[in-house]
Amino acid sequence: MSSITTNVLPQQTRIGRTALRVNDLEEMTGFYRDVVGLDVLHRTDTGSVLGVEDTSLLILEGEEDGLHRHRSGAGLFHNAFRVPSREALGDALARIREHWQFGGASDHGVSEALYLTDPEDNGIEIYRDRPREDWPRSDDGSVRMGTYPLDLETVEGAAAGDSGLPAGTDIGHVHLEVSSLEAFREFYVDTVGFEVQVDEPGAVFVSAGGYHHHIGANTWNQRAGPVEGRGLSWFEVLLPDTAALDAIQARIADGQYPATETEKGIAVTGPNEIEVRFRIET
Repeated sequence: MSSITTNVLPQQTRIGRTALRVNDLEEMTGFYRDVVGLDVLHRTDTGSVLGVEDTSLLILEGEEDGLHRHRSGAGLFHNAFRVPSREALGDALARIREHWQFGGASDHGVSEALYLTDPEDNGIEIYRDRPREDWPRSDDGSVRMGTYPLDLETVEGAAAGDSGLPAGTDIGHVHLEVSSLEAFREFYVDTVGFEVQVDEPGAVFVSAGGYHHHIGANTWNQRAGPVEGRGLSWFEVLLPDTAALDAIQARIADGQYPATETEKGIAVTGPNEIEVRFRIET
């Protein structure tokens, strides 16, 4: 099936919240508060809601029975928290070095990124975008992302000393591990309406509105099964208006993946049984 579609998503489309199924709710809540820098907005015996100021970004769903992520299963490669400044990136680096194990860093041309893994092996990226007008582009105008060394000394030197993530932080993108890039493209591009920005062996990056990527997908670790056990529970795509939600709902109704109505939108169990929720941004 062709990836070319006229049913593209509005440029205001972006990623909303993500949710993780976790074994140790106490430890995971503390990690995302102290290391990542999120505020705990709501806490119960069975779950935590974390975010910045009054905006929720991450849901932790506690499970009483011990869960394990099957090595062959699809799911989350990383959640990517986007900060609004290099100062905030420097503060994130300082928190990671003080409280946790630093996983690595990269300059992607379009962005500067730090990497780490949470206590239950979920990948995390914390990054800041360069101005869009400075993004490198190919001859055809498409975004060109690379992986280059990041000068950590200058990032560290930019730190302002804040202990948490600042206002304006959001989930910039979600990167998935999938069993088939063809199935990923057929659903997220041909049906949902994201546009391919970068297509390379083993990975594809898609977005709305010309962003470098809202969703990434890779087959680097040769996942074969559906998402199950601990790890990614669902993630959310925010839409600007009712017309955009109605258009997606109509396209999904003609496809192979089941959709259910939620209080504020729809939830779809897509390729590899990864659940994606669509709602209007309020």
